[in-house]
Amino acid sequence: MKNKKVALYNPYFDILGGGEKHIFSILKVLQEDGFEINIFWDENLTKQIEKKFSLQFINKLKFLPNIFRNKAFPFSTLQTLRTLITFDYFFYVTDGSYFFSPAKKNFVFCMVPQKNLYPTNIINKLKTANYQFIANSQFTGNWLNKWRIKNQVIHPYIDDVFIDNYNVKKEKIILSVGRFFPHLHSKQHEVIINVFKKLKQSSEYFKDYKLILAGGLKKEDENYFHKLKTLVNNDQSILIKPNLDFDELYKLYKLSCLFWHFTGFGIDENIHPEQVEHLGMTPLEAMASGCITFCYNAGGPKEIIKDGANGFLFNDEKGLIEKMGLSIKNQELRKKIISTARRYVKENFSYEVFQKRVKEVII
Repeated sequence: MKNKKVALYNPYFDILGGGEKHIFSILKVLQEDGFEINIFWDENLTKQIEKKFSLQFINKLKFLPNIFRNKAFPFSTLQTLRTLITFDYFFYVTDGSYFFSPAKKNFVFCMVPQKNLYPTNIINKLKTANYQFIANSQFTGNWLNKWRIKNQVIHPYIDDVFIDNYNVKKEKIILSVGRFFPHLHSKQHEVIINVFKKLKQSSEYFKDYKLILAGGLKKEDENYFHKLKTLVNNDQSILIKPNLDFDELYKLYKLSCLFWHFTGFGIDENIHPEQVEHLGMTPLEAMASGCITFCYNAGGPKEIIKDGANGFLFNDEKGLIEKMGLSIKNQELRKKIISTARRYVKENFSYEVFQKRVKEVII
């Protein structure tokens, strides 16, 4: 029996962030079920995928010429139609452009709740009549529902290595993980640095703590990165670590006792849902790793954090600092939160749960 063929086009493969890991993970499940995986991209990204995401595929991924690259030719050209009709499944991460696909099954993978990315006009609705929409979180899915776009949610999974290997001695480290860039749903590094400085000044409990900022850095964001280094201003208790591979990042999670996530800080999610966190994979990784996790109270983190039970939500600097003090002074509460958080991730975001959901929605 001939293997079924699946193809993916994502115009954002130059980033390789959490959304890219999510869609590649879906393809991994399909490959394990016997699908041949094809990707429209002019560069073979296999090594980057393995190093950045620790994702191993049974068979080689096939990288095909990016037939969508040249915008001078409409997506509905005869070449595109002839190519896509050969696939059983086609996945598309949209940049707001849409086209008809003659593949047997078609999916739009929705990473960002930004209205102009989705088919709200009649022409794009006609183009996507044979597509299904997959949201990366309930938060994204709820916004799609508001825009009358029917969808199903597939949450990402958290690697077993975070969940299983827990018995590592923690150090006095506050960790924050997120790409270094100032736009879209910015990780608010400048705010994090300033709040950390205030925290150390206001509380003796945190005088020996270090803040570590880790995340991806692209060349076009280097000015922002240098601005952060200037803000740090030789403070030895603040470390910035760009472009770590999976193993290096994993070690930081295991050593850190606290985790901060500020995405969306100061943003009204009802006006700008695209600027808050859409799910929160890094908070989940932190929770699985035994970090007490603090997230700004907006977007996806509100789905995963139960305040005071498996982590903390905060609305402003004052609230964060108060809850930081509570967590550090109450050892029994701290132990309970760590245990509850790790169990929550294992029960809801394991690979087995993810695999089952992918098969329910797609296969």
